[in-house]
Amino acid sequence: MHSPHDPYVRVRGAREHNLKNVRVDIPRDTLTVFTGVSGSGKSSLAFGTIYAEAQRRYFESVAPYARRLIHQVGAPAVGEITGLPPAVSLEQRRSAPGARSSVGTVTTLSNSLRMLFSRAGDYPPGAERLDSDSFSPNTAVGACPECHGLGRIHRTDEQLLVPDPSLSIREGAIAAWPGAWQGKNLRDVLDALGHDVDRPWRELPAKDREWILFTDEQPVVTVHPVRDAGRIQRPYQGTYMSARRYVLHTFADTRSRALRAKAERFLTSAPCPVCGGSRLRPEAMAVTFAGRTIAELAGLPLSALAEVLSGAGAGGEETARVLTGDLLARIGTVTELGLGYLSLDRTAPTLSSGELQRLRLATQLRSGLFGVVYVLDEPSAGLHPADTEALLGVLGRLKEAGNSVFVVEHQMDVVRRADWLVDVGPLAGEHGGRVLHSGPPEGLAQVPESATRRFLFTEDARDTAPVRATRTPSGWIRLTGVERHNVRGVDAAFPLGVFTAVTGVSGSGKSTLVGQVLAGVLADRQAGDEPGPGERYCAAATGLEAVDRLVQVDQKPIGRTPRSNLATYTGLFDAVRKLFARTETARERGYGAGRFSFNVSGGRCETCQGEGFVSVELLFLPSTYAPCPDCHGARYNPETLEVTLNGLTIAQVLDLTVESAASFFAGTPAAERALTTLLDVGLGYLRLGQPATELSGGEAQRIKLAAELQRTRRGHTLYLLDEPTTGLHPADVEVLMRQLHSLVDAGSTVVVVEHDMAVVAGADHVIDLGPEDGDRGGRIVASGTPAEVAGAAGSRTAPYLAKALRR
Repeated sequence: MHSPHDPYVRVRGAREHNLKNVRVDIPRDTLTVFTGVSGSGKSSLAFGTIYAEAQRRYFESVAPYARRLIHQVGAPAVGEITGLPPAVSLEQRRSAPGARSSVGTVTTLSNSLRMLFSRAGDYPPGAERLDSDSFSPNTAVGACPECHGLGRIHRTDEQLLVPDPSLSIREGAIAAWPGAWQGKNLRDVLDALGHDVDRPWRELPAKDREWILFTDEQPVVTVHPVRDAGRIQRPYQGTYMSARRYVLHTFADTRSRALRAKAERFLTSAPCPVCGGSRLRPEAMAVTFAGRTIAELAGLPLSALAEVLSGAGAGGEETARVLTGDLLARIGTVTELGLGYLSLDRTAPTLSSGELQRLRLATQLRSGLFGVVYVLDEPSAGLHPADTEALLGVLGRLKEAGNSVFVVEHQMDVVRRADWLVDVGPLAGEHGGRVLHSGPPEGLAQVPESATRRFLFTEDARDTAPVRATRTPSGWIRLTGVERHNVRGVDAAFPLGVFTAVTGVSGSGKSTLVGQVLAGVLADRQAGDEPGPGERYCAAATGLEAVDRLVQVDQKPIGRTPRSNLATYTGLFDAVRKLFARTETARERGYGAGRFSFNVSGGRCETCQGEGFVSVELLFLPSTYAPCPDCHGARYNPETLEVTLNGLTIAQVLDLTVESAASFFAGTPAAERALTTLLDVGLGYLRLGQPATELSGGEAQRIKLAAELQRTRRGHTLYLLDEPTTGLHPADVEVLMRQLHSLVDAGSTVVVVEHDMAVVAGADHVIDLGPEDGDRGGRIVASGTPAEVAGAAGSRTAPYLAKALRR
């Protein structure tokens, strides 16, 4: 038994995911960093075990009915944890926030600013005082009635919806309609309503064209679909939705960026004519503070907002002084974390996961909690080396306030400042899951099997990599007069056939220049749009004809449900199903490849619909999941599992790791190609059937890269990657860089937005933006070889790059 005053969190028998019965003691009131290669089990220990158990204990004290309303992560697989205080988790959530979510709502700064206007604002003579809700565009009393608090109105017309009126509806005249079944459904509903779907669009009566495109009616009719050969299609009740209604609905509600981008092509957007883009009712916009409306203050960068509030609150009334003082203190924490370039009205979907996490961290710093364990997921993600010191300062203040700070981190500058280090490994997946070291960081020097050791105790272990000769560009893409966000009037040149790194402090305009403008002009040119959204951001673009294909590789999930997995995304599952269909047993029974899919009826277990588990509803408790009682998690019915390939069922094959599968499918070209590329990017530890929901952002990015590597490359491809090393251990970065440089060696172009100076030092060309963030950035400070940029005056990046080059 341990004393109730035991100063350690003691974990015994942790078996979550790949953890191997882990036993570890971690002191409270410290900055503890968890390290290890991707997939080693560090997040399973920090989040999946320690935080999950703290959350479970807290929810035990919550009323059972209330527990149903709260998302719970479930009880972790662990024997015992003692000495565990309450915990707060600050993860890098990768789900898409809503369009109404903003910097102001995430940090709750908007609430304080609204209160300031309500209580201390300057009202017109005779005007009634408004409550704080009246200054919010997200409430019925505050939102402009015309645009419903969005600030912009979106309209469409016949020319946008039907670009080629010579086509009939059956031939696809209504380009805005969805593809696949839903588009055919709308066509068949129109046919059932009596409209001629085979007549050229321009020959249809004007009133019919108007109704088809713009009606708000949603009639329901019985549809008798045209029968395809060999398929039985029964009549069904179909609902009609006009093209305008479909486009507006998709644009407003979808969480898919691809669908939203497609819908945007059929819309024109303009500031709301009633509120002028302020999103608020006129009575709220009539109130001012320091001579400005709330919309004007919300549109300022936080650093500029602080200056305005400092001047206005100094000599004002007591209420104004108190409220401005509170606002300034909250803003100070956000700007300390390098986010002073953000404005309160900046929408959350435009923020990176690292920016969102740091905003929540700033909010926690002001909460005044004591005796809590904060569990953070790589808080340095997206941070320029110049901003890391400020982050360490904030983490130190959380600790000094009487809290424990547990951080999953790959940035060695943060690891070196830890009080305690827990290194998990030695490798990933089944080759990891052990605690190699738990103690002060310097103790790791005595652990030779640690993958972290060589990066922590040499300035940078990547100095063992061969020095590359700088490549010579085969051409240039030149963008003239770029105007987007804070990048204004910039001329940028990107070399082709080489590896280019784009650097700069957070908010300097890197992602805007690369992810929006460069990617936009290339996507427009390939889609044939004249001009498209991208080309509106710059006056001219030359050299685009040299690029045959654009590939953007990001860290977004490869799927949002457990049905999407490693095998399905890479196309490997198609090859595996065909192999099973060719077995003697399958041929005797007439099983095709579709029999071996868990996503369609036939071969799957119908009890769990091929998911492998069922939801169990518990009265007054949250729903829980249990293995399917019929297939016991195998996903398939017994008849399908009677078919084996070299002694394994389809369920057993999906349970193989990539490493094991490479041996199992040796000599099978269709499967070998996908497995080899997954091994090349360091993902040999993942299981073929690993659900997309269990993958980290770094793993998702490398799976996408592997899917690209296995393609037969034709023509010149330009690869764009936004911070590809985020979430990767330095050892994994080495693997990733080898693959990216191999793409360049094969004749392609790679452009990365990056903060890792070791990666930048190995580039052929560097473009550095800055010198600061927000309005003080957005300019190209330096460009050239890494050595040239390292010597540039006025560059925040130069000293850190020079240090990396010296290594």
